[in-house]
Amino acid sequence: MTIKDTPEEWEVRATETPFKGNKTSVRTDDVVMPDGSVVRRDYQVHPGSVAVLALDAEDRVVILRQYRHPVRQKLWEIPAGLLDIPGENPLHAAQRELYEEAHVKAESWGVLTDVYTTPGGCDEAIRIFLARDLSEVEGERFEVEDEEADMELARVPLGELVRGVLAGDLHNNCLVVGVLSLVAARQGDGLEALRPAGAPWPARPFEA
Repeated sequence: MTIKDTPEEWEVRATETPFKGNKTSVRTDDVVMPDGSVVRRDYQVHPGSVAVLALDAEDRVVILRQYRHPVRQKLWEIPAGLLDIPGENPLHAAQRELYEEAHVKAESWGVLTDVYTTPGGCDEAIRIFLARDLSEVEGERFEVEDEEADMELARVPLGELVRGVLAGDLHNNCLVVGVLSLVAARQGDGLEALRPAGAPWPARPFEA
């Protein structure tokens, strides 16, 4: 048996959107189950996101600390952001986020992993990139606002982040998945075996 997620779509008898927000919305579908019954499923509709695990020459990861109101915590995270433009190339979005949040650029890019954050209640898909060969961006920093105005930046050794994840001290999903994926890739076929930065992403198709 091949262990691989596969596309499938069950019949939807009715759908409505009881809430529309600035970036996301809530959808209610009446879905036909295998036994013929119809059940109601509510979920968040999300444009998708990208995240960047930026690794410098000293094996440190670029991370930032930001307030997240839903969980009432300041979380250490890797640079990330929404796919604001439908069909946007996710690599371009990731490069933009790395510049805007960390004022850093990278020469080497690959795909670490693709994940659904909470597939039981949200259709958000995230592509996490590995960025290497880092350098500071010249010129003025991108102007930040709202929660980002209070953001802190740091470069932390990869091993320290692994320990923080396993100790339950770090909780941001992109950081957790990105850090552990990097360790797994190194212990497996190596970083050169990662998918290229422009690899297809069926969850969020894009123009090459």
